[in-house]
Amino acid sequence: PLLKVSSPETEPKPSNTMKTSLLPLLLLAYSPTSLASVRGNEGRQLKKNSGSTKGAKKTGKKEKGGKKEGGNGKKASKSQEFSTRGPPAGENPCDGTGDPRLEDVPCFGDNGEVAVGGQAGGNVTPGFTGKLEAGHEPITVPYYEAGLCPVNVHSHLGAEHYSEGQFDENGSGPSEIDHRRKLAGKTRQGFQCHHYDEYDAKFTTAYDWKYCVDYEVGQTYEFHWPHSKFGACGTPNQYQEPFYDGVLCHVSDGERFPDPLTDLQTKVGVQAQVFTIVNDESYYYPDMISGMIVDGEYGQDIAYYTGSTTGTSRDNEICSQYTPITWQVDRVCHLISASSLDKMCADMMSMRDDMAKDLYPHGSRELVAEELTHDNQADGKWD
Repeated sequence: PLLKVSSPETEPKPSNTMKTSLLPLLLLAYSPTSLASVRGNEGRQLKKNSGSTKGAKKTGKKEKGGKKEGGNGKKASKSQEFSTRGPPAGENPCDGTGDPRLEDVPCFGDNGEVAVGGQAGGNVTPGFTGKLEAGHEPITVPYYEAGLCPVNVHSHLGAEHYSEGQFDENGSGPSEIDHRRKLAGKTRQGFQCHHYDEYDAKFTTAYDWKYCVDYEVGQTYEFHWPHSKFGACGTPNQYQEPFYDGVLCHVSDGERFPDPLTDLQTKVGVQAQVFTIVNDESYYYPDMISGMIVDGEYGQDIAYYTGSTTGTSRDNEICSQYTPITWQVDRVCHLISASSLDKMCADMMSMRDDMAKDLYPHGSRELVAEELTHDNQADGKWD
């Protein structure tokens, strides 16, 4: 199967142009346990405590964020303004290439045996081993070294993965967003980190969001950067929403990819990193859109394994067919400034493709059972 770093609430984007794709024919030739799709991008990010960029705000089809928070009664701190000006209008060759989508299927057959490939997000605690035989290995070098580029970034409320002592059932955070969204029948919250301190102002002082939507200071979020060899790497069309379009943009290019679905876990991957948001410019990183932060203690304890797309449409009964794809997950929960995320959302709004549906956090899949988790988890760090 292919992959979706699942933004379950994200619906396929309608296209006014008929596109010819070989993907449906390719999918018919493979079992529902051998596809995947997603990629992120890395590279070191330099930590900066200043450096806001002023510029004209983009108008048109992009939606502006800017939903204010303030449930703790404190005045929201002044936010920065960033440019959302994008490239000139042009053709988007990736639009619609992620369709048709593979439907979710039962995880187990009538005989009780696993009927799908390995799933995500799983337990990434050091020493954990899944019970599902993989028969292949994940990418264990930075994705750019393997020829993959980031094609999307999005987040989930709470952590979808589980790392004991870092983001688990004992974590904590503010309850306003979780409570409000549950009442509205929306997003499922995942695991939380252990950083939150209600007596520390950086966790409780609201931020005046200009671009991101429905984020909250003090809350835990897991960020995903899908990466792919099939992406429109190095062009104005590199970043796409839905991420399927970015991951599969050139999958039908027979000249470049004569056998695209073989060893798919070497061609599609996702980076995952978990943060607690703080209102403190000491934790400002200006290039969140490019991939996992690798700097100091950030990105130094990585779990590598192969799994699937995630999101709340899947659980331990209904599974994703987009598998196997490589996952590279930072096991440690880090702090990130709210302004870093607002800058990321401004950058998303400056892309040629409309990424408005990823300006807010999506729901978290429940922890994947051991029986559905591949047995190939490896440890690593990047220099």
